[in-house]
Amino acid sequence: MQPPGIPLFKPLIQTEETDAAREALELGWLGMGSYVGAFEKRLEQFIDAGDRHVVALSTGHAALHLGLLVAGVGAGDEVITPSFNNAADFQAILAVGAEPVFCDVDEASLCIDLDKAEALVSPRTKAIIAMDYDCMLCDHDRVAQLARDHGIRVLHDAAHSFGSRCKGRMVGSFSDLTMFSFDPIKTITCIDGGALVVRSEEELGRLHEMRLLGMSQLTESLYANSRARAYDIASIGFRYHMANLHAALGLSQLAKIDVISETRRRACRRYNEQLAGLPGVRVPMSDFADITPFLYYIRVPADRRDGLRDHLAARGIETGIHWQPGHWFTLFKSCRRGDLSVTERIGREILSLPLHSCMSPETVDHVVDGIRSYADSPQSR
Repeated sequence: MQPPGIPLFKPLIQTEETDAAREALELGWLGMGSYVGAFEKRLEQFIDAGDRHVVALSTGHAALHLGLLVAGVGAGDEVITPSFNNAADFQAILAVGAEPVFCDVDEASLCIDLDKAEALVSPRTKAIIAMDYDCMLCDHDRVAQLARDHGIRVLHDAAHSFGSRCKGRMVGSFSDLTMFSFDPIKTITCIDGGALVVRSEEELGRLHEMRLLGMSQLTESLYANSRARAYDIASIGFRYHMANLHAALGLSQLAKIDVISETRRRACRRYNEQLAGLPGVRVPMSDFADITPFLYYIRVPADRRDGLRDHLAARGIETGIHWQPGHWFTLFKSCRRGDLSVTERIGREILSLPLHSCMSPETVDHVVDGIRSYADSPQSR
């Protein structure tokens, strides 16, 4: 029996999440409070943070913005980023007064091409964004070495790779600065939310102030669901804290991360097996071991992508483009860039297919059947 319609994303919201939300609301403390403190501790345990510290924030973009500020990036600086990346990264760079420098991606991993990135380093380079894409991870050892060689900071964009391991290490446990996103469509959701992982107590303290309009001496009180009697403001800040309700959802999601990870891996493997060898379709070169996939993508010839999307939409199957390269947008057309030949090609070929936690084999098969039927149709030729 065909599914009535298959969305691109679908969060795993079950009884546990609705119960957690009800309990958080009934507590009556709707701002940042005890659930946020508990969520941060649980995140630190999950990623095996060691001597690193997790700060929960309102969004992944907030984590990117504060991460760049913690890294000391400011007016006149440059940040090297893949052009094949989310617009949140580019906007965060502009928000601190710096300029994006667009780098190409590696053909196989779709993560930043580190040879091309090194060629883009200039005296103004202050940081590099190392983004993991879907089921692919950056070569983070090489990223760290490049940063050491040139005295720059690394902001690890792990919005896609929460729950994954890199050479046996949990993502979030080894990078200079790591950001996570827990928005409505991510692997785990807090309704909306993000987190930044930092290495020092000094950076932790700065973040606690920056996420609360620069107000000091509030975190411990708020984690006890109470307010500090007095505080100081000595630096710039933002309204970037996470709310109790959102953290309560995040805790419920973390409790089922093993199921989320395994069922997503299973769906991706089934996609790869079913689509392997189909003319004109390229699948990710991954066995998905140690990966918690956020997206599943294919690459198709640029002149057939729109036709395939229309064909699948007619069968009730939603698809997406992740992403349009940054240098295509009007706001970023004048940014410095290197050779972006791979990015140009990827931007016209990439297509995201539905991927959900606990996705049934029948749903995967229905999507695959739609792709096959298009491949066999006259309009695909």
